[in-house]
Amino acid sequence: MIRYLLVGFQEALDMTLEKLAPLGPEAVPLEESVGRVTACAIAARVDSPSVNASLMDGFAVRSEDLLPASEARPVHLQITGSLAAGDNTPQVVDAGTAVRVLTGAKMPLHADAVLPEEHVRVQGDQVVTTESAAHGSNILPRGCDVKAGQVVIGPGEYITPGQAGLLAASGHSEVSVIKNPVVSIIATGDEVVFPGKPLDEGKLYASNLVTLNAWCRRYGLKSCMAVIKDDPQALQDALEQAAARSDAIITSGGAWTSDRDMVVRVLERMNWRQVFHRIRIGPGKAVGFGLLGEKAVFILPGGPPSNLMGFLQIALPGLLRLAGHPRTGLPTALVELAADLEGRYADWTQFVFGLLENKNGKTVFHPLRMRSRLQSMADAQAIVAIPEGSTCLPTGVMVWAQRL
Repeated sequence: MIRYLLVGFQEALDMTLEKLAPLGPEAVPLEESVGRVTACAIAARVDSPSVNASLMDGFAVRSEDLLPASEARPVHLQITGSLAAGDNTPQVVDAGTAVRVLTGAKMPLHADAVLPEEHVRVQGDQVVTTESAAHGSNILPRGCDVKAGQVVIGPGEYITPGQAGLLAASGHSEVSVIKNPVVSIIATGDEVVFPGKPLDEGKLYASNLVTLNAWCRRYGLKSCMAVIKDDPQALQDALEQAAARSDAIITSGGAWTSDRDMVVRVLERMNWRQVFHRIRIGPGKAVGFGLLGEKAVFILPGGPPSNLMGFLQIALPGLLRLAGHPRTGLPTALVELAADLEGRYADWTQFVFGLLENKNGKTVFHPLRMRSRLQSMADAQAIVAIPEGSTCLPTGVMVWAQRL
């Protein structure tokens, strides 16, 4: 039985996130981990740096040897060797001696400071200086970046490029992350043509399909696309195949109640567990969500603005929940409205596409008037919501916008 009760936007989003949980862990190479979410806390395996190292080119010395150094009384030290980064040749700095070191070189035994080369002059096999050097100066201590056993990144956190570098320094070449969901995107309709195939009169290319696929790929989600005719058995076969190979399914089109809108009817026949179908949002009223077995199914209407808005507000947060993301919505920014935003109904959430402008130190939101659905959507840089309980947001008010 198909249910037609409309739910509010926040209720629909909450129900979506409550029904879904992050997928299991998988190990991935470190170079593929950026943007993924950690499945567990990751601790350093080694100290980094692994030795006390010189921070600059110069001479490793004993600081006490330089205490009397002055213009009137230069200190002369015997040069007994040299070290470069990665050189493990044993070297010792005894009283009255120095070892030439390059940046990153391991500090010789007994040396406790590095005298920069610009503070010395070399005379034969001696180094002469009028400068002193404090204990520990110009030395990078062992483990100052990270110590073995120290937690480098906690569970459920995004891995950034900087953190990937720190993980590498900590001795990791692969890390455990939450699996990214595999998403099957199915466009329905006899009039819909897969991009690249001949376009007969009266038909149109599956632009929604490509847009949704692009958004999935933008978040690193694996996705596959298909176009299915308005045939119940063909649709059921496609849904069964998608459920077998995917973690989530998105249908595009066929979401309403006309004779050719058969997505929900077919899912009912397959005993899916509907959570909701129809939300009080504009555009995007016909959005639905449920479970086919244990696989998430998101129903999106075919109209491009409704299709994209339903994806961004409901399906994308659900997919990001599966991928373990701690923040499941689009990034936001505080903006000033350049014009009044008016909604149709006080008990609905109305979403408005717009452009952003930096003006007088503020980010200003200019609503797009949707003269061309696809061109306006392609140009859009942000979305502002007129929330339930309001039919107008006045010019000049500061609101939160979702950045695209």
